[in-house]
Amino acid sequence: MDQSHHHPQTPIFQGATGSEDGRAHASGTIPGQTVWVCPMHPEIRKPAAGHCPICGMALEPFLPDTQDHTELRAMSRRFWGAALLTIPLLVVAMGDMLPGAPISAALGARGRALLELVLASPVCLWAAWPFYVRGWDSLVRRRLNMFTLIALGVSVAYIYSVLAALMPDIFPASFRDHAGNVALYFESAAVIVTLILLGQVLELKARNQTSSAIQKLLNLAPKMAHVVTAQGAEKDLPLAQVQVGDHLRVRPGEKVPVDGRVLHGKSSVDESMITGEPMPVEKIAGSQVVGATINGTGSFVFQAEKVGSDTLLARIVHMVAEAQRSRAPIQNMADRVAATFVPIVIVIALLTALVWGTIGPEPRMAHALVNAIAVLIIACPCALGLATPMSIMVATGRGAQMGILFRDAAAIELLQKVDSLVVDKTGTLTLGKPKLAQVVVLPGVDEQNFLSLVASLEKSSEHPLAHAIASDAEERGIPLLPVQDFTSITGQGVQGKVAGQTVTLGNRSLMETLALPLDALWSQAENLRAEGQTVMFAAIEGQLAGLISVADPIKDTARQAIQTLQDDDIRVLMLSGDSRTTAQAVGRKLALDDVVAEVLPEQKVQYVAQLQKKGQMVAMAGDGINDAPALAKAQIGIAMGTGTDVAMESAGVTLIKGDLMGIVRARKLSQATIRNIKQNLFFAFFYNAAGIPIAAGVLYPFFHLLLNPMIAAGAMSLSSVSVIANALRLRYEKIS
Repeated sequence: MDQSHHHPQTPIFQGATGSEDGRAHASGTIPGQTVWVCPMHPEIRKPAAGHCPICGMALEPFLPDTQDHTELRAMSRRFWGAALLTIPLLVVAMGDMLPGAPISAALGARGRALLELVLASPVCLWAAWPFYVRGWDSLVRRRLNMFTLIALGVSVAYIYSVLAALMPDIFPASFRDHAGNVALYFESAAVIVTLILLGQVLELKARNQTSSAIQKLLNLAPKMAHVVTAQGAEKDLPLAQVQVGDHLRVRPGEKVPVDGRVLHGKSSVDESMITGEPMPVEKIAGSQVVGATINGTGSFVFQAEKVGSDTLLARIVHMVAEAQRSRAPIQNMADRVAATFVPIVIVIALLTALVWGTIGPEPRMAHALVNAIAVLIIACPCALGLATPMSIMVATGRGAQMGILFRDAAAIELLQKVDSLVVDKTGTLTLGKPKLAQVVVLPGVDEQNFLSLVASLEKSSEHPLAHAIASDAEERGIPLLPVQDFTSITGQGVQGKVAGQTVTLGNRSLMETLALPLDALWSQAENLRAEGQTVMFAAIEGQLAGLISVADPIKDTARQAIQTLQDDDIRVLMLSGDSRTTAQAVGRKLALDDVVAEVLPEQKVQYVAQLQKKGQMVAMAGDGINDAPALAKAQIGIAMGTGTDVAMESAGVTLIKGDLMGIVRARKLSQATIRNIKQNLFFAFFYNAAGIPIAAGVLYPFFHLLLNPMIAAGAMSLSSVSVIANALRLRYEKIS
């Protein structure tokens, strides 16, 4: 699997800084190398395939690779080899149940025992070898796990049967049946190995399915790109060789190779893989295009701006992979149980052997051995360990397909507990594509010159409102002038020198700082704010000159999303740096539970902290740099994917489309995932709680029923597969 070009960089095991069991203390990245990770213990990362030193499970690639199924092939080969020998072994072992005991009659008791030994040895030594290696490793590292129990159960049954076959005279009467024969358990040991191998094969196949969402994302990227040279010629290059600044042509029906900006040409592009919206988006010169989206009937040339691991697709894949490999807090309970579970099971197995060997029916010791082995096998805690990671892997993949990126498993678990949602206004509730609405100047001020000075100043600002003013002024043919000494005053406005004049643009707070009375413009400003427009005052050379207003339409789905969340008992509150009048106008239209206006970025953090002190579980949704501190402070930060990288990095959840309905869907997915995990944990706990006593023989005094170790092995394997199958149901859960 080559990740150097097509796949984003992935964390790799830090050999120099990791502990002896392969646990990475820091997560580095290296291109072009496959990293292997444990599905149950994501902190275990190694540069090569192997097994987890904690739970013994096979490591799998950090990113899915359809070409690498080494573990699956190895387990399949061992399973088929074991099955081919176990079937005739069962015929030989069970043959004497037929009238006339034909097997023993033909071979003799000694011959039958030796034939069973020959058939069982490859199964119990070669096919079961990985179980012994992992079981021994667990003892050496003092991390007892499911393979400790499997190795103990199989090896005890096999070694006992070898001794019984080769040296039957050493066994006392308590091991012999009414005919004086020592029972052999070759078939039990072989069937246990075969069934557990079958369970491993089914589990590995199912685990591969949990990564199908990432595999689909990886397959979206085209393999080649048409590069336009400086001379105008075209040449096809592998995607890995495309560099930032290259000019690339996209023909009708082709996929856009990387992220960039259209230089010339016109077309419509299907961006449903990013937004989930089926309607194509028109692209003209200056439009942004995203890698892996599908071009329509037109053709265009664009300049590559982000390639390799920097593209949006690569970042999405990386975020999903990291989230799949993270741990949910609910998993800690299962881990605590599993940590003490195996030693307890070994003690129960020893007590079972002691009780049966002391007061059980004859042959006492044979019963003691069989029941102890059944306890060891049926109690394997694999299903318990898989319950949470499998659901998380499926949920994060499902979320990615819906345009919802979870940073980690904790975000999935916490989102369904949220009772307060704090939202920013611009770009979150509104489209974030404001338009210049009104220009009002005081008597004696030339409106065109005023707009030229203000727009020139705003050209240097990165605020979305500033961009709207500057671009609209350019569309009106207003000349933009050079700016000197530009200063951004956080939460208040901007200032700079334009054409030799000091120009200041900002809110009331900034004007009050300059001691400028706003009486002449206040009533007009309030009227505009009452309509939901954002108003900024402008001063030239220290004198109030006029105001400018910008309108930012509310998103179409905002009202529906807020109503749905409120119906689910979530309070929706808005924090905005905008004026109180403008913010309240938006709040009334959307029926918000609370509106707090004229807040600075640090005040947003304080507001979130106040809610948390009241015991509320707070989610914060925003899209700007100024939202990043509050996103980080909230228990769950939700970044609009249409916003800044800083906001996305501060958030636990990113909505690629930037639509509030994404929060509704993310919450429903979170609820479905936790419900699924609880179902898995119930299955695992109930299975072990019921299985261990039955295996120990509690039903024997009442019904004369004992659990054969072969049945225990089949049940144990099926329990793991059933947990994975239940997790896979999340792929089809209805989330509207």
